[in-house]
Amino acid sequence: MNAIEVNNVCKSYGEIQALRDFSFNVAKGSLHGLIGPDGTGKTSMFRILATLILPSSGTASVDGFDVVSGLKHIRQRVGYMPGRFSLYPDLTVEENLRFFATLFGTTIEEGYPIIKDIYRQIERFKNRRAGALSGGMKQKLALSCALIHQPACCY
Repeated sequence: MNAIEVNNVCKSYGEIQALRDFSFNVAKGSLHGLIGPDGTGKTSMFRILATLILPSSGTASVDGFDVVSGLKHIRQRVGYMPGRFSLYPDLTVEENLRFFATLFGTTIEEGYPIIKDIYRQIERFKNRRAGALSGGMKQKLALSCALIHQPACCY
């Protein structure tokens, strides 16, 4: 079984077609990337695989779970970090991390082994509001929040 299977996926936003009959497979244990010019649907494809948006047509699965019917299973397995900062700026570093851990039914302590190398770099700012962090620190926090539930697949 492949880790990711995408078959003839299309995604439209009104008149704009971001993806047209896009297909690919990713074998378990392999590393791939989507490369292309701006506006070619890379973000849309990742958002479909992370179950954040639905495809207009076609099918896609992650770890054998369909992105439409298996979204709860996929969200437990996937760590998704958007390209722009999307955490809660009014919450502290620690509050953001605790919030995302709680969403996935875990704790910071349980997820700490996977994020420790990243989190150590921002730990001294744990009481600072996320909105007051530098750009690099925001990215470290966002990555920590994406990984805190110890996903099997990380994007």
